[in-house]
Amino acid sequence: MDNRLYAGTAFRALKFGCGTSFRSLRLGTGTAFRCTGLALSLLFAASLSAQTDTTRTGELREMTISAKQDQTMGMSRLRGVEGVMIYEGKKSEVVNLRDMTANLSTNNARQVFSRVAGLNIWESDGAGLQLGIGGRGLSPNRTSNFNTRQNGYDISADALGYPESYYTPPTESLQRIEVVRGAASLQYGTQFGGMLNFVMHQPPQKQALQFTSRQTVGAWGFLGSYNALSGTVGKVGYYGYFQHKRGDGWRPNSGFQFNNGYLDAHWRPTERLEMGLELTKMDYLAQQPGGLTDTQFEQDPQQSLRERNWFRVDWNLACFHVDYKISERTRINNRVFGLSASRQSLGNLSPANNLDFGQNRDLISGTFNNIGNETRLLHRYALGAFENSLAVGARVYRGITTARQGEANNGQEADFQFLNPENVEKSDFRFPNFNYAAFVENIFWLSPKFTLTPGIRLENIQTFANGYYQQRVYDFAGNLISENRETEDLQRRRSFVLFGLGSSWKATQMLEIYANFSQNYRAINFTDLRIDNPNGRVDPNLRDERGYTADLGLRTRRNTWWYADVTAFYLAYRDRIGQLLKADQPPLYNDYRLRTNISDARNIGIEAFAEVNLWHFIAPKDSLRRLSLFVNTSFIDARYVNTDDASIRNRRVELVPPMTVRTGLSWVHGRFRSSFNWAFTAEHFTDATNARRTASAVNGIIPAYAVADLSAGWSWRWLLVEASCNNLFDARYFTRRADAYPGPGIIPADGRGWYVTVGVKL
Repeated sequence: MDNRLYAGTAFRALKFGCGTSFRSLRLGTGTAFRCTGLALSLLFAASLSAQTDTTRTGELREMTISAKQDQTMGMSRLRGVEGVMIYEGKKSEVVNLRDMTANLSTNNARQVFSRVAGLNIWESDGAGLQLGIGGRGLSPNRTSNFNTRQNGYDISADALGYPESYYTPPTESLQRIEVVRGAASLQYGTQFGGMLNFVMHQPPQKQALQFTSRQTVGAWGFLGSYNALSGTVGKVGYYGYFQHKRGDGWRPNSGFQFNNGYLDAHWRPTERLEMGLELTKMDYLAQQPGGLTDTQFEQDPQQSLRERNWFRVDWNLACFHVDYKISERTRINNRVFGLSASRQSLGNLSPANNLDFGQNRDLISGTFNNIGNETRLLHRYALGAFENSLAVGARVYRGITTARQGEANNGQEADFQFLNPENVEKSDFRFPNFNYAAFVENIFWLSPKFTLTPGIRLENIQTFANGYYQQRVYDFAGNLISENRETEDLQRRRSFVLFGLGSSWKATQMLEIYANFSQNYRAINFTDLRIDNPNGRVDPNLRDERGYTADLGLRTRRNTWWYADVTAFYLAYRDRIGQLLKADQPPLYNDYRLRTNISDARNIGIEAFAEVNLWHFIAPKDSLRRLSLFVNTSFIDARYVNTDDASIRNRRVELVPPMTVRTGLSWVHGRFRSSFNWAFTAEHFTDATNARRTASAVNGIIPAYAVADLSAGWSWRWLLVEASCNNLFDARYFTRRADAYPGPGIIPADGRGWYVTVGVKL
């Protein structure tokens, strides 16, 4: 009786939370659901035909779902089934932060993601305010080519219209980071890069109150404070933290103030039912020192030529989730999530080779308000002698983004006010969008060692743009000749189907060979279309990108002293959006980046990771000490193909290092641990024409660079002491050339910096 009562409560909660969403799905994508039903029928028929004449023993193959993840020395992978999601036959990586020695106080991505193969990492600030990573040759710009999530729900500005991430959870608050490559498009959305999920710490089960505090001091006035409370009282668990960071920055005019708070409370009235609420608040203000030309960087990379540029972000997230275990074989998860956020950029957008004469500054203001619902169900069922797993889900999402650009005052302070707020000078747009989607994936066990995982995703995307922009023409002296206001009312509606197929052969308990093929799709961002930037322009006739990814990989592990994963991949892009170097007509001849559909592109590569505990060969039974060596490398050949434009035919795709190598050595002895990491990134280009140097420095090469980091930590009962040195050998390098904020021009990476952390856990 009690179980029926709780089941009824759970389903009423689900109905209340997403009934409207599913009615919208039923009305808006009835054809999609009919296709889903057909897909399920086909999958079921395929499973029947896959049966063999083997005598049935009546026993199911054992499959562990709720156990902890496989452990290694800081790196593992997702199981074939995790919660209500399927990862069988997919390329997945899990960064286990509790097993790493790294500079967590500054979110140092170079160290945190050192074991994830194939990543290009941008370093725009030394405090980890924003994360910029791209995989397999995709742009690292604010991680926009990943579907970025926190505990399984979206945290980017707008998953469709503006998929950039201005908020990155503090590494000190994370339990692990999950990375699933392009095959994640079927279950998580249409991004080519895959899915990136930040998983927060969970409260201790047997402790009513746990207090954690980490206080950090570092170079250039850095102060960081992280304080958390967590615990479990009866059937209620909670975890919350507050983090504050401030610093002056390595370069002049690069100070910042950062605040972040988080609260997670969940209630488990029975073993079958759990409900939870998560709230996140983040805001920061950062001064931006601007970009440099190549000559200026060679003279002094630490100099700053802008002192009036500022950036402000306010991020507010909420998520309510219900998890219900219908039976031992079936469970359902429902999430309702929302975002209310804003970002504002203020300053001088002129190229780095232009002087700042104190004119009125440019202000770009954007707001992001969205709400979504995702419901997923996982069912395990017997078919023949094996137990298979079926995952189905649906998504409803609405986002409204606004973008305004106009003039602000000519002062130096962070005054984010338009001079004419009712009628801004450059553009004023509203970008609504809607997304309805449904997916199904199924793991078929064809033998005790071999699986096939087919999947299908149905998408309906609707994007709109309403507003105006100003067209201005200047003479050679910079005087305004003419000005026209253009009003736009654009809309795009499209529906499509994505297919995928994965397979896995577990040759032995220690060796697995996997392969995967998944279609991908990336909608254009209307928010790109009407930003007035003298260093970059956007083709108003941009088209959506289509393509697919294919993986063939091998992974192996032996207990806890050896782990390796090697993958060959092929990424096909149709109508790839990229950057072309262009120049104005006479008499100006100003060079600029044009963002447009350049041509088709293909990325071919190999990414490999291996880690071994060398101490195992010295003292196999010694569990108190560990000397581990890891090597992470990738080789990528990315080129433009199928084009009649001789200037880019067979040219290298921009922002794709042909080779990256990251390696490290870590030592653990009882309470003491230390690590040394070294990272190398080969020379690569920033535009499709492969220009090596330009006057504005917006385009050109990113020279090869190598960086080393050293970290150490010691713990005793409730006390923790950590120290780290970033950029140990004080290398002078840069990872990006910006066409707008925080540039434009070369953005130098930080020099050598030290950090010391003292922490307690009570």
